[in-house]
Amino acid sequence: MNDVSYLQIASETVITFFVLLALTRLLGKKQLSHLTFFNYVTGITIGSMAANMVVLSTKDYTKDLLSLVIWCSLTIIVSYISLKSGKIRVIFDGQPTIIIKHGKIDRKALKRTGVNIDDLTMLIRQYQIFSIAEIDFAILEPNGRLSILKKPEYQGTQKSDLQIYPSPPTYLPIEIIADGKLLPKNLLEVGKSRDWLENELSRANIKEVKEVFYAEIQSDGSLFIQKF
Repeated sequence: MNDVSYLQIASETVITFFVLLALTRLLGKKQLSHLTFFNYVTGITIGSMAANMVVLSTKDYTKDLLSLVIWCSLTIIVSYISLKSGKIRVIFDGQPTIIIKHGKIDRKALKRTGVNIDDLTMLIRQYQIFSIAEIDFAILEPNGRLSILKKPEYQGTQKSDLQIYPSPPTYLPIEIIADGKLLPKNLLEVGKSRDWLENELSRANIKEVKEVFYAEIQSDGSLFIQKF
């Protein structure tokens, strides 16, 4: 590093900047509009390579620059091939996964995609949906976004469009059982007791909490239950 002049560092930084700018012009639209896991890893790697070229300036700058160009070229080639071949696209980008089907959470799909029940409820809240009971189908896209189809009774004209303004819901939908475990804090937050929960489970022919994969109190106070 001591043998490298400040002028060389400056010139290499400028060259790296414009080379990276040119390469990201070819990759940028893909990166922004459809950020799959492959795109994410590629972008991080390109940024790391460019940063190392500037910070760890060496006499092998030309080789480092060539490595960056080759990496980006491979990314462009893979992206082009993916456009032409569905099988290749699945390998690099993955494919959509149905994680809620006909209103039921697919536990195997959650495990396969690495999504836990807390991640799922967080994702659906981004769509202003606070109860899984409203969902007919939910599909996890390759870019990590969730596509949701509501049940028919939750679709259609909004009440606000008809100038109908109902009273606020009694409860904010909240999960009280997840992965067979009771969430006592959430149960207490909605003012429900353990006895109430046991009665509700008993009405559904469920003897123990560990038999339930997911349960939530809905806005009307009723209990939505899905067993293992």
